[in-house]
Amino acid sequence: MPVVPASTRRIVLIYIDSGGGHRAAATALRDIIQQQERPWTVRMLGIQELLDSIDFIRKSTGIPFQDVYNIMLRRGWTAGSAQLIPLMHLLIRLTHSSQVRVLEKYWSEMQPDLVVSLIPHYNRALKEALDHAWPGTPFVTVLTDIADYPPHFWIERQDQYFICGSERAAAQARELGIPGCRILQTSGMILNPKFYEPLEIDRGEERTRLGLRPEWPTGLVLFGGEGSTEMLRIASALNRTEQRIQLILLCGRNQEVAAKLRAVSRQIPMFVEGFTREIPFYMELSDFFIGKPGPGSISEALAKRLPVIVQRNAWTMAHECYNADWIEEQGVGLVVHNFSADIARAVETLLAPENYARFRQRAAATRNSAVYEIPGLLESILSESSGLQKNGFRPGYYGQMPII
Repeated sequence: MPVVPASTRRIVLIYIDSGGGHRAAATALRDIIQQQERPWTVRMLGIQELLDSIDFIRKSTGIPFQDVYNIMLRRGWTAGSAQLIPLMHLLIRLTHSSQVRVLEKYWSEMQPDLVVSLIPHYNRALKEALDHAWPGTPFVTVLTDIADYPPHFWIERQDQYFICGSERAAAQARELGIPGCRILQTSGMILNPKFYEPLEIDRGEERTRLGLRPEWPTGLVLFGGEGSTEMLRIASALNRTEQRIQLILLCGRNQEVAAKLRAVSRQIPMFVEGFTREIPFYMELSDFFIGKPGPGSISEALAKRLPVIVQRNAWTMAHECYNADWIEEQGVGLVVHNFSADIARAVETLLAPENYARFRQRAAATRNSAVYEIPGLLESILSESSGLQKNGFRPGYYGQMPII
């Protein structure tokens, strides 16, 4: 394959709209690449767009395959996800050959210099199709979860690079036999650059403008872009005059939950908002975070030095259970079993002065600049690939590895 001048490097970022984290990570990475003025042409592609022609779920139900996950989140239908994931993987394996055929056509037309996947599940098909259509092109998977949920979730046993945001994920790759030279570690999850920008605001004044008390401890309740019915239970459990706290509840696209929260007879101040891109602003007004143990939301909260309270039980998505363990390991917050029964006491414990100071200090100590680190890692991969091509070698440190 001819070496392409650096000025015309074509980089493809693959995302999925199951949840909001994958597209958000891809968008943040693209924006930083552009800010750093890298001499690359970056294109973002959704896996649903690429594979829509063979999406039998959409053809039979009218619902795109990627939206099934969003519906589950919105409705709270998350119990049993550990059993659903193997079923989903079976469906993906059954259509693997069709996926490779469709993707191979895309890669042949695009002729990318580097493909970066920010999605799970499809990395075997993406890599196999790339090898068929454009041999020698480096393939990278950037994990947007704190850890993998094996098997065949994020890390596949194949000749590629993995960018991991935690020591746990890097260790999982090593355990699977991935050579250390293919495992690149960053300081955390990809975040939108806005979470690093200081906001010069008067917190008391802004809280008053939202109908909140300027001096009361403020909790931010957030369950991603799809919201969750769990927010209703949290609000109900904390809606007591003796709590002396207040809540900012960001409901995402879940208009039903937002409407019900706005109709609550309030004993404490609450501000309810639907979908918004101003998460950094609302976190700046807050003192702690309540939500699901999603890697993006946790990382955003910690970037704003907010201790977190999350729930882990049978309804927790299986691939997010480790995130709750990680919170306890890092000492940045509390994990409860049931929001309805436990959240009031957890908030009281968190806000006890001696505890809050410790949690706040631990949150502030997490230093995550992954979005600024990854472009440099991609540059090194491109440079290595170019060097190998100039010498007539195909990139790769080991031969074709069997799929296990």
